Amino acid sequence: MDTLVIGIDIGGTGTKFGIVDRNGNVLFSSEMSTRGYDEVADYIETLYNNLLPFIEQIGGKGRIKGIGVGAPNGNYYTGTVEYAPNLPWKGIIPLAKMMQDKFGLPVVLTNDANAAAIGEMTYGCAKGMQDFIMITLGTGVGSGIVANGKLIYGHDGFAGELGHTVTIPDGRYHPGTGKKGSLESYASATGVKYTAIEFLDRDDTPSLLRDIPREQLDSKAVFDAAMQGDALAKEVFEFTGKVLGMALANAVMFSSPEAIVLFGGLTKAGELILKPTKEHMEANLIQIFQNKVKILVSHLKESDAAILGASALAWELQ
Repeated sequence: MDTLVIGIDIGGTGTKFGIVDRNGNVLFSSEMSTRGYDEVADYIETLYNNLLPFIEQIGGKGRIKGIGVGAPNGNYYTGTVEYAPNLPWKGIIPLAKMMQDKFGLPVVLTNDANAAAIGEMTYGCAKGMQDFIMITLGTGVGSGIVANGKLIYGHDGFAGELGHTVTIPDGRYHPGTGKKGSLESYASATGVKYTAIEFLDRDDTPSLLRDIPREQLDSKAVFDAAMQGDALAKEVFEFTGKVLGMALANAVMFSSPEAIVLFGGLTKAGELILKPTKEHMEANLIQIFQNKVKILVSHLKESDAAILGASALAWELQ
């Protein structure tokens, strides 16, 4: 019988988990809330109880090589989750060790965007690539950098935070980090919302977005308006693509990747975001890098991608 792995993706609100085979088929999957557990041990206990029926259905722990976990601020070297702003547990949590003790299986941990990059390299459109950058465009902007076939972890396990690099000096304030002008402040779903609000407040250009109460305005509303030909909404995506393209040009000149793989909710805007991103990336590259780097959209199913990314880590376990 084939060996299998478990993938667990811990998000700020929900945790997704599943059992995966070597070809990236998710055999069983489910999810649970991350919130509501004051103690990490209670959370792990619930996770274990949720996974146990699946483990029994595939024939027991003997078939499982290990567990891969993607978590915010997850440190690959130490197996700890450190000061994750959007998780209920504060400080440094020895998550991999606690899970290992509970499940009786080897556990490997990294941050969520690094897990996505490894998933893309193992099962997705970066299969066979030695050099690429994964950018996740969701509520925030995450990234994983692969060079010479290896994920870049840096000396402390936290390398590859392109979302927090400063793209616009003294730009928009980021409440989560207290810094100004980061890529995440502009090129995330949250950033699109704030850009739309800024553009609406700038003058009285007519826009469908003016009919939406501010608290209901989100990136999907901006996309829907743009699809209906709304000039202001289109300008929001043009501006977002400009900032993202600029940041990607910097990233390309830093590691010369074969491709940049985009993943996450914002990629659903398609050409509205991809066209200006590509144009502004090329415009900011020096000649030796121009027209060499592909911008690809991940074709991993979004509902499975987090589980696949985390599970891919476990194949590397000895």
